[in-house]
Amino acid sequence: MRKVLASAAILAVAGSAMATNGDNMIGVTPASEAMGGLGVGMPIGSIDSIFRNPAWMNSEKGFTVSFGGILFMPDVKGRFNMGPGMDSGYVSSRANFFTVPEIGIANRINDQVVVGIAAYGVSGMGVDYRDKGNNARGTPVLSNMHTTLQFMRIIPAVSYQINPNLSVGVGLDLAWGSLDMGATMCANPMNPATCYNAGGGQSSSYGAGAQLGVGYRAGDLTVGFNYQSPVSMKYKHVFDSDGNGSYEDLKLQQPQEVAAGIGYKVLPNLKVGLDLRWINWSKADGYKQFKWKDQTVIAVGGEYQVNPALKLRAGYNYGKSPIRSYSGLNGMMPTNNIPSLAQPFPDFNVQWFNLIGFPAITEHHISLGGSYQFTKNFAVDLAYVHAFEKKVESSGNMGGGLPLVGAKNSQNEVGVALRWSF
Repeated sequence: MRKVLASAAILAVAGSAMATNGDNMIGVTPASEAMGGLGVGMPIGSIDSIFRNPAWMNSEKGFTVSFGGILFMPDVKGRFNMGPGMDSGYVSSRANFFTVPEIGIANRINDQVVVGIAAYGVSGMGVDYRDKGNNARGTPVLSNMHTTLQFMRIIPAVSYQINPNLSVGVGLDLAWGSLDMGATMCANPMNPATCYNAGGGQSSSYGAGAQLGVGYRAGDLTVGFNYQSPVSMKYKHVFDSDGNGSYEDLKLQQPQEVAAGIGYKVLPNLKVGLDLRWINWSKADGYKQFKWKDQTVIAVGGEYQVNPALKLRAGYNYGKSPIRSYSGLNGMMPTNNIPSLAQPFPDFNVQWFNLIGFPAITEHHISLGGSYQFTKNFAVDLAYVHAFEKKVESSGNMGGGLPLVGAKNSQNEVGVALRWSF
């Protein structure tokens, strides 16, 4: 099974993605992303439904296979200021281009049952500040921070039509993750001789979860609900928090999600939808100790059928950043135990790792796209998403707003999928 997951991971995730709702992509297919990440309350397509709400796989009339990917282009900057001569200013991360493939198959077995399986890159983050932001003494103010978090799911799923209006779906989430936390840490930032390599290199992990979806259709109205369970991961030997030369494990649990949505066909050629999704970061191991806040994500979008071949889509997605700004943070007392790191972190260090290593802070996204049916059996889906720049800064308790750590993050992405239906 591990060989199967690792092989699928090569297809489903290449590089890492600076994600949008926390470290989650707003959608996993171009059709969904073009409408702000919809798919819970309104069926977008059988391949997207495997992830967003498996109950809507019943919209599949026969056999569908889809292969595509996303070109993800984040613009991330970090800053660390400890005072005169120790201010990096805002420095751009080199990690600014990633690919995130997806592949899925769905097939109707009979009038009630549709089955499918898909592999998606659904979450991730990454920065690269190596040889950037050094001070006059040669100390790496941004600690040569270079991180990647990759998380993908392989989901076999089934949808069952209870009656003409009501359907249910279940999916098994087989997860693969990879984490690298590379950094040069210094006992004394003014003395390069006290610095050491704290990163243990890339580490992979496996996990499993499940999801349950419900879909109800009444004429032109659709309503949906989906629950996605947490997935626990343990990345081994990734970080040396206390400088003793031993690399420790890090537990990082992808959180549970609860989502509900509604869709409505306003006109014969126009449908609109709204989804609400709650992401429980504050109870997930790892994210909880790094003080991530829960998110309520709103996605709105629509699709307009221009003619039998062409569909146009647009959407908007908003989720308040799970990483917030703070002032007067404790920078001395190590009060935060990160599982399973040996050295507890002060409050300021927690925020430093969030904003320099994992700045998943974007909030507002707009999206555009469409699809074109070239033949009876073949179509292409396209999407463009822009995440507006978000800045988060936090300061310690030394006075004068110092030390200060900050991040800026904006994103552009282009998605394309080739879809065959028979």
